[in-house]
Amino acid sequence: MTIKVLLADDQTLLRSAFRILVDSEPDMEVVGEASDGAEAVEIVRAKGADVVLMDIRMPGTDGLAATRMISEDPRLSDVRVVMLTTFEVDEYVVDSLRAGASGFLGKGAEPGELLSAIRIAAAGEALLSPAATKGLIARFLAQGAPGSGDAAYDASRLDALTGREREVLVQVGGGHSNDEIAGRLEVSPLTVKTHVNRAMAKLGARDRAQLVVIAYETGLVRPGA
Repeated sequence: MTIKVLLADDQTLLRSAFRILVDSEPDMEVVGEASDGAEAVEIVRAKGADVVLMDIRMPGTDGLAATRMISEDPRLSDVRVVMLTTFEVDEYVVDSLRAGASGFLGKGAEPGELLSAIRIAAAGEALLSPAATKGLIARFLAQGAPGSGDAAYDASRLDALTGREREVLVQVGGGHSNDEIAGRLEVSPLTVKTHVNRAMAKLGARDRAQLVVIAYETGLVRPGA
């Protein structure tokens, strides 16, 4: 299947470069370009997209607001957003994950990293670029990212999880893949995937990236642990 990609960035030259790169892949195609968040949401609703490459900072409706609009629209539940940042220590990184983004990537990433990011997001996995490690997310959560008080997560909701699902959530919060978790817990990758999916359903998480945030916000995984 062809992955439909929408490019949202206020820099025309950057969008053109991304388009050439994406369209050069046999399993991808660019279905639209947007110069601000509102336009990106309109295009996604009109044309559909599997993955949106969304710049965080844009004039008018920024990427954070647009991501929230996409994630809150039931009709767009299958759309995945990858936030693009100039600096991977952007203060809005955690807010973007809370808003529903599947992950983020620095604009200075190599072409192969960008293409891999699109495929990872399209597959429903969490995307954290090499420089944006779980420690970075933990630091932002520990310091209190903008708006974190409003996004406080009720730890009691973890009561809905089984013991094994909690164990898997700890591993997900640690940034481990399904294969790595399977090895650590001595179960099959398919079993891990089942536990992850059940945890997402019980916690109301849109995707794996939000599970990472929940693991930290509830204190199940602690910074530096």
